[in-house]
Amino acid sequence: MTDDRHVSGMKKMAEVYAWKEVPDLPMEFFQLTVDHLFGEIWSREGLSTRDRRMMLFGVVAALGEWKVLPIQLDAVLANEELTADELREVAIFLTHYVGWPRGSSFNGFVEERVAAHRKSGTRKSDFPGPGSGP
Repeated sequence: MTDDRHVSGMKKMAEVYAWKEVPDLPMEFFQLTVDHLFGEIWSREGLSTRDRRMMLFGVVAALGEWKVLPIQLDAVLANEELTADELREVAIFLTHYVGWPRGSSFNGFVEERVAAHRKSGTRKSDFPGPGSGP
């Protein structure tokens, strides 16, 4: 692990999730996530953060891994990578490839997070780091 990779990983993680700061947790899993996933993979040239997030939405929907979806939806709305209407289109499109139950679940999360985003009036700079809220 190089310090540069870790620093750039922390910066990229904050950018991807629209957090003001990321706590530098000492756990090995977190360190590897920052250094490799965010310091190398999310930071590569060739695809935008929006492009990567769209692929992530497809994977999440296909696998039905809903626990990661709210944080991704909050981030995409805060970063203004996709609008509410574009997220709804993603849900409609994915439903035809991942099946109705998973697509319907994805759409439910979209509607929930869009409503929460609108209610809070949050912008990218308003999103705290992880663990700072309920």
